[in-house]
Amino acid sequence: MRPTVAEPLSLLVAAAAVPLACALGQQPVISFTSVSGGFQLAGGDIETPQILVSSDDYWGVIRAAGDLAQDFGRVTGINFTLSNGEVRASPAVYEYKPIATNYTVYTVNGTEYFYGPNFTDPAAADTVIIAGTLGHSKFIDDLVSSDKLDVSDIEGQWESFVTKIVHSPIPGCSQAVVIAGSDPRGTIFGIYDISEQIGVSPWYWWADVSVRKNENIWFLSGDKVQAAPSVKYRGFFLNDEQPGLSGWVANNFEDTLYGVGYGRDFYSKVFEVLLRLRANYLWPTVWGSMFEVDDPANQPLADAFEVVLGSSHTEPMMRAQNEFGNFYKPYGLGEWAYNLNNETINKYFEYGAQRAKPYARNSLWTMGMRGTGDTAIENLGTDAIVSMLETLVANQRTIIEDVLEMNITDVPQMWCLYKEVATYILDGLEIPEDVTLLWADDNWGNVRRVPISNETNRSGGAGVYYHFDYVGDPRNYKWINTIQLEKTAEQMQLAYAHGADRIWIVNVGDLKPLELPISHFLDMAYDVKQWTVDNIDDWLSAWATREFGSQFSADITEIMTRYGMYAGRRKFELIEPYVYSVVNYNEADAVLEQWARLMDDALAVYDRLADNQKASFFEMILHPIQGGHIVHKIHIGAEKNMVYANQHRNSANDMMMQVFSDFNEDGNLTAQWDSLLGGKWARMMDQTHLGYDGYWQQPMRNVAPAMAFVQPGVTAIAGAVGIAVEGLNASIPGDDKYHTNSGASLTLPPLDPYGAASRWIDIFSRGTFSCDWSAQIDLEWVKLSQSSGTVGPGNGTDSRIYASVDWANAPQIVNNTVATINITNGCGLQGFQQWYPAPIVLLPINLRSIPENFTTGFVESDKYVAIEGPNYQRIHPSLNNSSSNSTSTLTYHTLKNYGRTLGGVTLWPQDTPSVTADSAPSLEYDVYIFTNTTNVNVTLYLSPTQNYLSDRDPLHFAVSLFPAGSTQATPQTVRFIGDSIGQDMPTSWGYAVGDAVWGHHPSHNTTTRWNVTQEGAYKLRVWGLAPSVIVQKVIVDLGGVRPSYLGPPESFLVGRDKEGEYNGTSFAQQAGVDDDL
Repeated sequence: MRPTVAEPLSLLVAAAAVPLACALGQQPVISFTSVSGGFQLAGGDIETPQILVSSDDYWGVIRAAGDLAQDFGRVTGINFTLSNGEVRASPAVYEYKPIATNYTVYTVNGTEYFYGPNFTDPAAADTVIIAGTLGHSKFIDDLVSSDKLDVSDIEGQWESFVTKIVHSPIPGCSQAVVIAGSDPRGTIFGIYDISEQIGVSPWYWWADVSVRKNENIWFLSGDKVQAAPSVKYRGFFLNDEQPGLSGWVANNFEDTLYGVGYGRDFYSKVFEVLLRLRANYLWPTVWGSMFEVDDPANQPLADAFEVVLGSSHTEPMMRAQNEFGNFYKPYGLGEWAYNLNNETINKYFEYGAQRAKPYARNSLWTMGMRGTGDTAIENLGTDAIVSMLETLVANQRTIIEDVLEMNITDVPQMWCLYKEVATYILDGLEIPEDVTLLWADDNWGNVRRVPISNETNRSGGAGVYYHFDYVGDPRNYKWINTIQLEKTAEQMQLAYAHGADRIWIVNVGDLKPLELPISHFLDMAYDVKQWTVDNIDDWLSAWATREFGSQFSADITEIMTRYGMYAGRRKFELIEPYVYSVVNYNEADAVLEQWARLMDDALAVYDRLADNQKASFFEMILHPIQGGHIVHKIHIGAEKNMVYANQHRNSANDMMMQVFSDFNEDGNLTAQWDSLLGGKWARMMDQTHLGYDGYWQQPMRNVAPAMAFVQPGVTAIAGAVGIAVEGLNASIPGDDKYHTNSGASLTLPPLDPYGAASRWIDIFSRGTFSCDWSAQIDLEWVKLSQSSGTVGPGNGTDSRIYASVDWANAPQIVNNTVATINITNGCGLQGFQQWYPAPIVLLPINLRSIPENFTTGFVESDKYVAIEGPNYQRIHPSLNNSSSNSTSTLTYHTLKNYGRTLGGVTLWPQDTPSVTADSAPSLEYDVYIFTNTTNVNVTLYLSPTQNYLSDRDPLHFAVSLFPAGSTQATPQTVRFIGDSIGQDMPTSWGYAVGDAVWGHHPSHNTTTRWNVTQEGAYKLRVWGLAPSVIVQKVIVDLGGVRPSYLGPPESFLVGRDKEGEYNGTSFAQQAGVDDDL
């Protein structure tokens, strides 16, 4: 862990030599063993240590100091006391005037107070910590004026603090740790930094992270100076809160006048975890609540806690979305349409400003307006909308300035450019210079725009509204965590590199299932240069160490890295039976095997944990893994059922029963969640996730996928034994829609020295009695894993046999041949009915080799070459020697553990503007091709990025394929992302985000076509012509690629793979992906 500002090297060396507490990414200041120059905070001669604050400090600072006093008790068993230096002092108090219940005319109703924490009489000799804010703490100001505390590094800075040991800080105290903040949140973050380092996780309550006990605690010598955070406003949005969060709230908090209990008791928990996570900004719940109205204490409580209150993109001027529908429209005050009802709506806005005025110091104003219920403004042309919005925002700014009696340029404002609003910029919408442009992602984690051109110099700056949860097209995703941290890092770092550093706000749905990505997002926002795209594993290790201990961190890091990739391939709500192929490339079985191994590894860690650690591990790690595994078992099992039923297998029924069992297991997992910790989190997992039927909205109840049941009491008319092979849905003997009527043969995909190690054949029962079977092959150097067996109702399984080639004994010639596998049964005509020809299986075998001078590169097999993007042979420099200095430094950067299977590779650095194939370097892949064809398709699987430089500067890639040693073929440059029109995303965007790549769906434009006239070595060059054109996979299709979700397994790589050892039967067998499989 590195310090935020430069620290003496000796301090870090000394710190590394002692057992330190873990604060994620923070400079260590706490030790649990005695250190030279350190100061003992707990476990020493002082029986009840005391924390000192000033009575003139902010209530939120005093409240956080009270948390720290209790946190020491959680760790040591003895709470620290809290004093303000006064004898018999009353508890700290925050005064506010609650609003009256007339929500159209602003009035208040008396005076109320927040009290606490309680103070103890001062005991200078027992004082071990002094915390306060510059200019608001007499103790801190005295230390500064007496030159005992140097605050020059933080004075005037945003949310900064200094922590150090000060000798004789107050009369009667020999030394104490002093926490001085540049502003109230700076002090609060300094206080919670100590809490975290002594062993109290920010998630101690929300995720039940256990507190590790220590009686002895020392503060290390040396100063800690925390500079301002990278992003000014950092926070989350509680949204789409029904049924999970709202159901849980209804169970645990008293209802408000207008709905479930989203009141002060709930939000105090939210505010606390937000601040402990070093965040400062909240968008409260929307759909079934009204934050300022549900509990009149909510808005002042946010201010009291020092949380910056905002509101979502659909809730301007500090008013909840439901207020207009509840208090205006029903009383004849018109529609939510500014062009028709601007006088009423201006008064509506004015009320919001009046209500927020007492709390303006901690308010960030949402400007603009959308249609009713988070929709686009309708029935007006674009020009009229743009003009209306400019007038509306001008009026909003006037209202704020008049009500707050402040210069509007001194008031933090943002305009969330969500969906169609983002397109108005290109249509001429002018936004005041001091208003922050809050660009939104596409709701699926792909940033739609970054600041460009003169937008980068605006005084209001720019930010990003991001999503970990969404309700809408192409389908909701709101059940559990499906976020790949590597993707989040790449997108948010991209935005930051282009100047989006004023606001980072993320939609977190119910909050509870998303603790891990929330922590990562906010840690990046706090120190974006520390947590980059290249050290996600370091961040995960630090997170795991904080939450579960260093002895588990390596295992948890590896587990959650894999989970992020597996879950990120496709949102759980979008998994359906057809997604993963059960016949091609062993894809579905490989996916299930990955999930099964992941679950086993997670359970192994779970079993080693102490009992008080198991609940949090279940909530944040084990439950999502188990849930993901079950969902995949259900849908892949349902697909197998349908394939088996079409092949008339008895085992179709067995598979159906297994799916029903898995479906019940999903319900049992929810019940296990609900019973956890005596029902603490019951109903939080109420979210449905099974049963989507082509509609984007959540099903009202979980429903199993459609399946088929074969009649068990009657044998198939083609006989009691059937045969199916890899690569086909067809079966023999008999007729089906997958092959010619009365066809007697099935052809396997080919084998050659550079492809899959084996191909499979299934022999199965489709009758009421058991039959023996036997298989014979006509080439002695072709081997079968099993040559005989029995299938039937009694033996319980189908027989899967594998055909492979003994390459050492195969003819050493170049030749294409076909092995014939004859399969017979012991039941005679009852096994294979006589009116169908005897079944045979054909296995094409390509006996071939590459020349000795092809020493590196990928080799065709099965009429394709598949390459993981990061496995390029070299970066080829630009062919244009006159490239500008801005392009001469360009390179490509590999994103490890990124995407769907292995990683990604992208143009670098991230602030590079778009370039051309003439001016940019390319990724160069060496390939050896055997098949001559005039129609070679080169398809790229590209991450589902957006035209983040605007539709006027859209993203492109380029490809060139040509014989090695010859002149480069003219690159084909392709624009692969269309325009966004209004609130509509680019054409086929839904398939891109659903598949997690551009390029998988036939409607995507990531394929170029080439002519390969002869066998030989070729060069394949790929250009990503802007950062975030991320190449995950390259597929050269020479006519052999079969349908699958993840594409064919990566091809044999000369120099890495060895003939006779290379497997290649599934993507999970390839190098770098589950190497232990």
